Amino acid sequence: MAQQILTHRVDESDSGDRIDRRLASAFTAFSRTRLKALIESGAVCAGGRTITEPSYRVKPGEILTVDVPDAVPAEPEAQAIALEIRYEDDDLLVVDKPAGLVVHPAPGSPDRTLVNALLAHCGPSLSGIGGVRRPGIVHRIDKDTSGLLVVAKNDAAHAGLAAQFAAHSIERAYLAVVWGRPVPPRGRIDANIGRNPRNRKKMAVVPRGKPARTHYAVQRNLGLGACILECRLETGRTHQIRVHCAHIGHSVIGDPLYGGRNPGRWATLPPAALAMVRGFDRQALHAHVIGFDHPLRDEKIRLTSEIPCDIKDLIKILASGAGD
Repeated sequence: MAQQILTHRVDESDSGDRIDRRLASAFTAFSRTRLKALIESGAVCAGGRTITEPSYRVKPGEILTVDVPDAVPAEPEAQAIALEIRYEDDDLLVVDKPAGLVVHPAPGSPDRTLVNALLAHCGPSLSGIGGVRRPGIVHRIDKDTSGLLVVAKNDAAHAGLAAQFAAHSIERAYLAVVWGRPVPPRGRIDANIGRNPRNRKKMAVVPRGKPARTHYAVQRNLGLGACILECRLETGRTHQIRVHCAHIGHSVIGDPLYGGRNPGRWATLPPAALAMVRGFDRQALHAHVIGFDHPLRDEKIRLTSEIPCDIKDLIKILASGAGD
């Protein structure tokens, strides 16, 4: 049974408009991509005639109808997993993701992911993304990076957030504990990122990669040859901060892929700090700020997240220069 049937009468001023564009303007809760898929599936009529071409030009006085099917269940299973929700309304939510939680099911992590948890948490409030009852993951955070992530509940919110990410207008700031102290202490890293030609599981700075830009600023110099960097993303490439920090010679402590677990850096550490660094089993990277315009309301949302305990302990021992 159809979830709903939408109707729209074409005005004289809209004559000649593409049907997908006209419907997207009339029904803003649905993305143009979603409406285009409905047209191509035969779910749209104009004047009682089924239209399957998104480029069809509408005529004045035509009644357009859209038969919107019920969203099909998401393939991943809903699983009750504790989440720290920092903001939620009918359209979106912001979650503070712990380190170790994978965002989306993948061959190596088929379940117990953030998506599984969100399916259980949101339940019927998910109206579906692209006709599937699932959360809209607009951006991702690596499994072993902690911090703030915004998620859409419906097509309209998903499209609005995606447009802001594409325009680089989302505020995203991360705190990273890195080896060394960058000179200058504030700057910008412009370096294209793509797949590492020698290891496809890693990313690298490569001439023909996608443009990537990170702004950094030293927040605090720590003892024992480390510091805290705030990194702000202007683009959002895979592993961007980790790759860029390594590229300038200041890899994120604990990073297993990009030089953060380098025994050469450990040689001068006193025993207690050495034990802490050796036992730190993830990159010391935390998404601590996210800011954006609400995609469906005239409201700005900006949230901050406190550094988690494991990174706090790492900072404390490096700052103290503890050696006993």
